[in-house]
Amino acid sequence: MGEVSAVLLNLEHTIARAKKGLAKVKKSGGDRNVELALDAAITELAKQHKRLMQDTYYAGDAVRLI
Repeated sequence: MGEVSAVLLNLEHTIARAKKGLAKVKKSGGDRNVELALDAAITELAKQHKRLMQDTYYAGDAVRLI
């Protein structure tokens, strides 16, 4: 579980950094493609964070069917 915790921490840091970058790009009137890419990355990273949390910490005895 230590490795899972490390991955979750890295995901949280990456999401926070992407949000800061997105805010900075929007404030400076940056490239629209960069904004779209960061927004998509934030969405996907948040999904992966949620999935990892559900599959590890809150999974219980259930087996996940893919």
